[in-house]
Amino acid sequence: MTTGSCDVLVAGGGPAGCAAALALVRAGGDVVIVSPAATADWQVGESCAPAARPLLERLGLLDRVVLDGHEPCYGFQAAWGGDAPAEVSQVLGPHGAGWHLDRARFDAAFLEVAEAAGASRHTGRVRGIGRREDHWQLTTDAGRVLRARYLVDATGRPARLARRLGATPSRSDRLTAVAGLLAAPGGAAGSEHTSLVESTPWGWWYTAPLPGGGQVLMAITDADLVAGTHLHDRDAWWAQAQRTRHVRHRIAHLDAPPRQLRVLAAGSSHTWPAAGRGWAAVGDAATATDPLAARGIVMALATGLDAARAILADRTGDSRALTAYARRIAALHREYLRAQATQYRREQRWAAAPFWHRRHRALPAGPST
Repeated sequence: MTTGSCDVLVAGGGPAGCAAALALVRAGGDVVIVSPAATADWQVGESCAPAARPLLERLGLLDRVVLDGHEPCYGFQAAWGGDAPAEVSQVLGPHGAGWHLDRARFDAAFLEVAEAAGASRHTGRVRGIGRREDHWQLTTDAGRVLRARYLVDATGRPARLARRLGATPSRSDRLTAVAGLLAAPGGAAGSEHTSLVESTPWGWWYTAPLPGGGQVLMAITDADLVAGTHLHDRDAWWAQAQRTRHVRHRIAHLDAPPRQLRVLAAGSSHTWPAAGRGWAAVGDAATATDPLAARGIVMALATGLDAARAILADRTGDSRALTAYARRIAALHREYLRAQATQYRREQRWAAAPFWHRRHRALPAGPST
């Protein structure tokens, strides 16, 4: 058994955790990131909204992302509430275009930059947590014991550390994505640089190009509706995609379904409180939104930076900083729930279908603060 100590331990090496780690290291903190080793499994691609640009610039990562070979995203199309798709261009906005990301490459770049800035990294997961006077004592699955004054939970939707510390994650829905990675013939890149959303009686489809010529395609519905819609079956999933009005044109150049499907949690959730004495949750561990919002990366970066500021303020004597952070997260999530409800109510063609009926009910109140 080996031991070590640091100012801040970050559990999770995604964008939220690395954003917090970078901000803390650059402020003079001794930071350790504990995160699992990268796997060979493909990662579902993600669109990164233009609003991430100033956050990436603040973190010193904008040039790296621009040069890293991610696919530009000029906007999105949505066949929602009617048959004709509406198009929203991002190019003329204040931040220009966004990106369709290679998530494995994006996450690896964040870890690399955080380590280069001075953060230490241990491969593995945090398994045990205990409070010892003014610090935390943690054990990793490799048997390493680490002491830290502060913890950052960047473990994603499971919010593993926050749960152990008494916080309560609450889910607004059971949204699930059944995703496939489609390879273009010969690796040829397509001509589309926009995402596409198309609603259906059981939910909606999402598709977007990926760097290298691939394409991600996701069927999104509630967990209890997957079996009845046969979306867990690869051939049935592919057949339904072929029967869409708009998505089928995006995949017309592809001859075969994906080799496998991945079933992913995609629902909305919020952890309350998202911070407490000596700890803060960031990214999806604090507030998780559904793919329709297209704000996962932006929220990861923003909450990582905000949590770092709260920790630094607490360290210099502001005992209310972490509580204020938790309240900001709760307010952000309530705002998101209102916007989400408005968007789903715009689709009235299948109001009696279970998926849509659930979303046309009264707006959830969200956590109280």
